[in-house]
Amino acid sequence: MSGKPHYERTIASEISFSGIGLHSGAPVTMRLIPAAAGSGIVFRRTDLDGFEIPANNRNVAKVSYATSLMRQGVLISTTEHLLSAFIGYGIDNVIVEIDNLELPILDGSAGPYVTEFERVGSRQQRRKREYIRVLKEVEVREGDKFIGVYPGTGYQIDYLIDFPSPIGRERFLGDLETGAYTDLIAPARTFGWKEDEAKLRDMGLIRGVSEQSAIILTRTGVQNGPLRFPDEFVRHKVLDLIGDLALAGRRIQGRVVAERAGHAMHTALVSQLMKDRSTWELTHVYDEEAAESEAFARLQPVHA
Repeated sequence: MSGKPHYERTIASEISFSGIGLHSGAPVTMRLIPAAAGSGIVFRRTDLDGFEIPANNRNVAKVSYATSLMRQGVLISTTEHLLSAFIGYGIDNVIVEIDNLELPILDGSAGPYVTEFERVGSRQQRRKREYIRVLKEVEVREGDKFIGVYPGTGYQIDYLIDFPSPIGRERFLGDLETGAYTDLIAPARTFGWKEDEAKLRDMGLIRGVSEQSAIILTRTGVQNGPLRFPDEFVRHKVLDLIGDLALAGRRIQGRVVAERAGHAMHTALVSQLMKDRSTWELTHVYDEEAAESEAFARLQPVHA
């Protein structure tokens, strides 16, 4: 294998965000603080005496419309966009302080996070970054939904979605190791159907949603266009996938294939992978050919 070790990174200085939670509708202030090498991503509830919850598979809570973490009954909700930004941008160690139970939704994408990472910069640390190199296939199936991870170079993702009109079928294929997350994935926003709004609000969900924080779909099209990409919907699912798989604790080296999956299946895959130690190993290098051979490719949307 050709490759070289990379080193862990943290943000160069503190970053603050404020907004409201997508589902709770509650106001929240969040501060990202540089952390020591080997710390990983740790959430800290400042409203609960600084209670800490590491971002890993052991602390995954109930997953449906968002990915939440829980330890000793303390909840951190809707973590996927920030975790996706950390993995996509190459940030390993940060303390995330928040003063409520849910992260701010901001514009519904990971774009605002990446913009701030670029503004303050990142700092290389002395510890070599570890990757999870997949050795054997791991698959999760549920009816016509599927997700699997396989041995491969780089961090390859092949994601197919199939939603009612006006989305239909879209597919995205690319390799995260090429470094194009900032331009091709981070800006993609979360989305939902206007006709589902009342039902979801009755369930205690999407109480903080607005046209500034999500793509709103009607039966005839996009209510608050234009889209940022012709296939923004599948790109956002890739964004979610990267954030959910971050709960493995390290960036994956391998090939991930998903069809009609979602948060629950993403995190189920992490759980299956972590349970069977024979399916992966830790490595300090990845095959650079995957990152250098070709640009991060995108397939055109595939319509039924």
